[in-house]
Amino acid sequence: MNSKILPQHVAIIMDGNGRWAKQHKFNRVKGHEKGSETVRMIVRTCRQLGIKVLTLYAFSTENWQRSKIEVTGLMHLLNKFLLSEQQEMLDQGIRLNVIGQIERLPMNVKKTLAQTMSVTSHNTAMLLNLALSYGSRAEIVTMTQKIATKVQSQEIQADAINEATVSEHLYTCGMPDPDLLIRTSGEMRISNFLLWQIAYAEIFITKTLWPDFTKAEFIEILETYQKRDRRFGGRKNT
Repeated sequence: MNSKILPQHVAIIMDGNGRWAKQHKFNRVKGHEKGSETVRMIVRTCRQLGIKVLTLYAFSTENWQRSKIEVTGLMHLLNKFLLSEQQEMLDQGIRLNVIGQIERLPMNVKKTLAQTMSVTSHNTAMLLNLALSYGSRAEIVTMTQKIATKVQSQEIQADAINEATVSEHLYTCGMPDPDLLIRTSGEMRISNFLLWQIAYAEIFITKTLWPDFTKAEFIEILETYQKRDRRFGGRKNT
């Protein structure tokens, strides 16, 4: 694998924890627990390979509609995961960031997130984005409101708004757009994830359920990515 043409930014829709649990006759929270092991593996692998940004779709705005038992279990698992991984993030130079409606998260989770982001804030080897209580349409609405407020106060002129202006007011401000989007479990949809940012991302769908997703399959996807001709809307040179 050619390290010179690895994606700068990998985004992953981690799908299939519930189906994995059903297949193995476990409750859904057990599926999320198993999926957290895959999260640990994928973070370590990206760090080893030198991928600079990894964004994981961990909990959507729509996920709040799930049963209270499942949501509570997910939040407990998230808090536990963050606490257990703090030292490794420090050791590996990984900075944690969160995108989404953080204010909707439980107080203990918000406290742990804030602490982890603070202690890892000076790390520069890799950025780990957790999309929590995240929905791209909500992000775009918030971006629009921010720009409208600046136009109203004459901080920005309406005719000066361009693509860069939009990007600067999204959660991902200052980050490169994803080069590669992976979705596990075989579902053929984007699920309201990074709709603006993935305009030119290469997309890979695998039928593998997230808890069964392996380092070997991830490497295989990266190798396939390296063979793709990324034209960004232009024509191939002949």
